[in-house]
Amino acid sequence: MIIETKLLKKYQSKGILVDTNILLLWFVGRVNQKRISRFNRTKKFLPEHYQLLDRLLKFAKIVTTPNILTEVNSLINQMGEPDRSKCLSILAKEVTKLDECYLKSSTVSQEEKFTKFGLTDSGIISLVQGKYLVLTDDFPLETVCKISLNRANND
Repeated sequence: MIIETKLLKKYQSKGILVDTNILLLWFVGRVNQKRISRFNRTKKFLPEHYQLLDRLLKFAKIVTTPNILTEVNSLINQMGEPDRSKCLSILAKEVTKLDECYLKSSTVSQEEKFTKFGLTDSGIISLVQGKYLVLTDDFPLETVCKISLNRANND
């Protein structure tokens, strides 16, 4: 727990990049915490996960990419009404507060890691490079980001 606290403090002023499923959880939870366990894209989470996430996201900067936002939007559209419209309304308001970083797909797709991770995750890996903390539930991405984080801490 001490390591996690130090890590959070270190990146508090730098920023955090929130991956697709976690960002989706944040939006769904803000609309209807009961929906979390009923929506197929968030059912692996509990309302307590949302509550912890909501307390955690007090960073100076919450970083995202157009690819992450597109994925979140597409997943929200799989939700039933009225929560779908409410989620999109919150997304529209919150997106103005997010620090959206654009990486050209033509550049990201030329990276060696692209064939293993795909466009969104390769973009995340390229973007963070020790600059931002990454919050993800994607194990392969988490592993790569930890390696990147360790390298940045040793520099």
